[in-house]
Amino acid sequence: MDADVTDPAVLRLASPVSLSDGPRLCAELTRLAAAGATEIVCDVSALHTPQLSALEALSRLRLTAHRTGCHLRLHHPTPQLRALLELTGLAEPLGLGEAP
Repeated sequence: MDADVTDPAVLRLASPVSLSDGPRLCAELTRLAAAGATEIVCDVSALHTPQLSALEALSRLRLTAHRTGCHLRLHHPTPQLRALLELTGLAEPLGLGEAP
């Protein structure tokens, strides 16, 4: 789980995501926003077996992006992650309202 300082900035999440990863990822997103990033792409293609800790981290990232004025966009969600986000009502807030 690292960050690239590119345009757009990229955060990568990979399994397993623990509950302690959320604050660290949010701090990284805040750092990217402070450096001038207005769009953050969150590459979730490596979340092969998404769990509730991954949903918690993504929810935190969404709130942090909103607070910092950034747009957060998920990139390459697996069908399992997409289904879990739709089931929990997080698909639309995370920009996955449309079909893949």
